[in-house]
Amino acid sequence: MGSAEFAVAAEGLRKRYGDTQALDGVDITVPAGTVHGVLGPNGAGKTTLVRILTTLTRPDAGRAQVAGHDVVRSPAHVRSRIGLVGQHAAVDEVLGGRQNLVMFGRLYHLDTRTARRRADELLERFRLTDAAAKPVGKYSGGMRRRLDLAASMILAPPVLFLDEPTTGLDPRSRIEVWDAVRALVGGGTTVLLTTQYLEEADQLAGDISVVDHGRIIASGTPGELKSRLGGDRLDVVVRDPADLPAAAEIIGRVGGRGADVHADTRRIDAPVTDRVSALTKAVQGLADAGIAVEDIGLRRPTLDEVFLHLTKEVSA
Repeated sequence: MGSAEFAVAAEGLRKRYGDTQALDGVDITVPAGTVHGVLGPNGAGKTTLVRILTTLTRPDAGRAQVAGHDVVRSPAHVRSRIGLVGQHAAVDEVLGGRQNLVMFGRLYHLDTRTARRRADELLERFRLTDAAAKPVGKYSGGMRRRLDLAASMILAPPVLFLDEPTTGLDPRSRIEVWDAVRALVGGGTTVLLTTQYLEEADQLAGDISVVDHGRIIASGTPGELKSRLGGDRLDVVVRDPADLPAAAEIIGRVGGRGADVHADTRRIDAPVTDRVSALTKAVQGLADAGIAVEDIGLRRPTLDEVFLHLTKEVSA
């Protein structure tokens, strides 16, 4: 631990709150200039991890370094090198966007002239110049979160922690925040992102750690995690629900490893290896059995399926 190539490095982190083991021996490393996603449901330990790495909470055991500084022994040095965007907006809704950023600059001990210049730079960077004078209370959800990101970047910290930054946002606002995060990383910022939205991790993160019950149960790139379900999957939607059992038997034989049946959507899916051969055999087998289908195709597994598969393994 402590290599200069890692902006964040943690080993054996543990934290207990009463009878709840929030973190149970977490190891994580984040290379500089990348986005690392920490994925898990509510209560998995994601926020506790962020609070330890940002010096807001002391671990019961283990050690961690952020931007080359120990989070327990040198918390002031860590705080001077990081930005944090939490789950709830931290800006003043009465003030305008520019007023908010100038206020944050002054709180960070910038002189007034420098704070104003930095506010203007950030408003342009996050595409908020046209709304600079508008009260934040009239901003859309996406605009508020972009302003939150701008406020966290007042001192241009090399490491940025985003704790579920798009919770409660509509799809358009989420995309706005994603674009802003990509721009930050393009400029060299390292991002540790916690989220319960699997699509968000898939969109932004180069590497992902899946957390459940305070432990990392899997890690890798999105592609590597998806490959744990066997690569491509064959999807079939039958017209008549009564045909589901027969269709599942056919699709299971084609894939060679059984099929999953989703009765509520009349859908069957199964992992396959030879995609072209599998699709051909499935079409022929269903036709020979007289089973009418509404849709059939091949796709890659989603992170949703990966997560459900991994957590099922842990619970078993």
